[in-house]
Amino acid sequence: MTMTSLAATAPAASSAAPFVTLRDVTKYFGAFQALDHVNLDVRRGERIVVCGPSGSGKSTLIRCINGLEQVKSGSITIDGTVLSGERRALIALRREVGMVFQHFNLFPHLTVLENCMLAPVQVRGQARPAARDIALAFLRKVRIEDQAEKYPAQLSGGQQQRVAIARALCMQPKIMLFDEPTSALDPEMVKEVLDTMVALAEEGMTMLVVTHEMGFARQVADRVIFMDRGCIVEEAPPATFFGAPRHERTRAFLARLLH
Repeated sequence: MTMTSLAATAPAASSAAPFVTLRDVTKYFGAFQALDHVNLDVRRGERIVVCGPSGSGKSTLIRCINGLEQVKSGSITIDGTVLSGERRALIALRREVGMVFQHFNLFPHLTVLENCMLAPVQVRGQARPAARDIALAFLRKVRIEDQAEKYPAQLSGGQQQRVAIARALCMQPKIMLFDEPTSALDPEMVKEVLDTMVALAEEGMTMLVVTHEMGFARQVADRVIFMDRGCIVEEAPPATFFGAPRHERTRAFLARLLH
């Protein structure tokens, strides 16, 4: 596999077994139920957009998939392995699951290139020359290779988020999780990040994206999921989701968002 190709890491969506399976997943924060018996399958190569009002459980959902939150009950299976809270298993999981957050979380004292090299060297044990080549390849993919020797504070918000995407890709994950990746950006910077995500989707990367960018959902998603009060209320292909939503809560949400 070349370092800039994602095809080998993202088999076709028709693969039989789901890459991610959630069964009756429940999560509490104190007395607040963030997830209420959630069931979800994510097939290889599939692009899913998750939307819903604030506090509906969207971010909690993908944080549980990445092991950043522990579920109260139910199970999460990733690539045939049931997720547990055991530290070694979580480290192995995060080698295969890339995540991009609302905020960029780049190390301010490291250059862009060093930020991207850090995990491959420390987690995968790659030699620095090989890690550097990989980092430069993915920085080139997100069209920011010319900023490699700069520090995060020298970049715009959109550029920093593209670095964060490149950093996640440097681990060559099998799935990418995005938690509202454009919500902290000024409007003029949103497009450059969405264009990067569209390019990843077109290469076949399995993606689970929490976002309110409905144009992105229409263009890229295989399915759109609407969550409310910790539940998956509706899921459908974009044409059905936007054109003929079945549930009143979905219709009310879209009316507020799109008008």
